[in-house]
Amino acid sequence: MSGIRAQQKEKTRRLLIDAALSQLSAERSFSNLSLREVTKEAGLAATSFYRHFSDMDELGLTLVDEAGLTLRQLMRQARQRIEKGGSVIQISVKTFMEFIAANPNVFRLLLRERSGTSKAFRAAVNREIRFFTMELCDYLQQANNLDADTGFIQANAAVIIVFSAGAEALDADSSEIEELTDRTIKQLRFIARGAMDLHLRNIGQNSQI
Repeated sequence: MSGIRAQQKEKTRRLLIDAALSQLSAERSFSNLSLREVTKEAGLAATSFYRHFSDMDELGLTLVDEAGLTLRQLMRQARQRIEKGGSVIQISVKTFMEFIAANPNVFRLLLRERSGTSKAFRAAVNREIRFFTMELCDYLQQANNLDADTGFIQANAAVIIVFSAGAEALDADSSEIEELTDRTIKQLRFIARGAMDLHLRNIGQNSQI
């Protein structure tokens, strides 16, 4: 019975998370949601909420954590696709754009709460972005044999550019997204070339920049 109860508890928790995400939109942020609206959308009594979250802030922080985890898992899958052949940058950017198209509310949550009024939410989003950056840094060090400092600089610049492009993509049509994707790929290739040049400098080889 304990296993069944645990499954039911997780199912109810999932209903609350999905209900909150489904109500986010370009016009509505998490701070505008009420507990009553979330439980109604989930088809649950308000008392059920408190068996899973102490308040709406805890639910919001859970959404941020899940958003960051979802994005990191997706980019790991992209790197697995890369191992089978193809451009690292091209596949990564297209995967990121696919994520935004499929999960616009999730990405809006990250963007809004990163600059929102809640210190706890800002810290949570920044933590997720740090995780994302460090995973990319580790990959770049291994794939391109970069030193740690250069790998981090490239990863940090790439994340800033990609998140900025993602923000533009939320309100763009298909042709604009295609143009935005191509531009982002070119920008990241410029950065990659500069990172490799900086790496060569650091190890004492000739550099043209």
